[in-house]
Amino acid sequence: MAEARDFWISSGYGLLERNADGRLTVTDAFLRALFARPEIAPVAESCATERSLHAALLEDPRRPVSDMELAAFGDPDGRENYQIVLGFRDALLAADSLEAFYLSTFREGGISIPPLFLDQLAHVVCRNMLEGVTDPFRARAAELLFRSQRVTLQDGTVMCADEEIVDMHAAGQGYSSLERLIAENDTPLRSVELDVLTEENASIYWERSDRFDTVLDLTFTRPGLDALCRVLEAWVAHFLGVEVSVAPVRSIADEKWVWHIGLDVTSSAILNALYQGDEVPEEEMVNLLALFRLEFKSPEAMMPSIAGRPVYLGLAQDPSGVLRMKPQNLLVNLPLAPPA
Repeated sequence: MAEARDFWISSGYGLLERNADGRLTVTDAFLRALFARPEIAPVAESCATERSLHAALLEDPRRPVSDMELAAFGDPDGRENYQIVLGFRDALLAADSLEAFYLSTFREGGISIPPLFLDQLAHVVCRNMLEGVTDPFRARAAELLFRSQRVTLQDGTVMCADEEIVDMHAAGQGYSSLERLIAENDTPLRSVELDVLTEENASIYWERSDRFDTVLDLTFTRPGLDALCRVLEAWVAHFLGVEVSVAPVRSIADEKWVWHIGLDVTSSAILNALYQGDEVPEEEMVNLLALFRLEFKSPEAMMPSIAGRPVYLGLAQDPSGVLRMKPQNLLVNLPLAPPA
């Protein structure tokens, strides 16, 4: 049996504690890491008040901060940054767990938390969700839930690489497309290799997990797509306590199609149009990377009017070739039975 490996040290998972339900609870160490982020750490131009407050928060990260203290900042941008971060901190402290805060943020609407922080939460929650995982494909597939991907479609394959990493190295080396960056024997690169994960080399993922520099093959029938299915199942179970099965499908041939969820903005628009019977131009359909059929293992957990029917999921790149997944869609749009 494969041994579980540690990964994603940068998520902050090691700074948090798990409660009896397996959910993550805030610690002083995690809050200190939040205040140490470059977006909030003092810079050369920071005033004495800002430096003093920052030092005090590192000493006592739960310390209350008054409006009067923030009003004394010399830099309005610095003051606004602190207001945002302190609001985020206070919301985390008021929640029972990081998972509870993340879910309530989307269920209650009026989201005011910066996407950067929401992605950080998704990152560390995924790490918690995958504790004990031994499949590197599953860990790599979970990156889609909190890091945007650049996609290349070539000869029927669907390849995903981290957008930030691709853009950084493409800009530095003059490469203009993902396929030019993927490591091949005849493509020597000076400072980076983006290796496509295969069943033969998948173990390389563990030592490189915080570099986000491996490529996931999401082609139909390949291990990467199957791994993403398992991640989506775990995501639903972790947050909602509902067991579902997810399987890839090539198309939706269902005369009784009743429910669908787009896992990103583009697929939402495509599925909505198809459901309404509208014609979707080929240049838009090509952006649809994958379709899935989700089924509840206990139909009584579903909305009674459609209990037993499948839910179809879509995943798509945007017109610029970037996949920006919105994993919260799967949590807030499932047709769940009303609470008893």
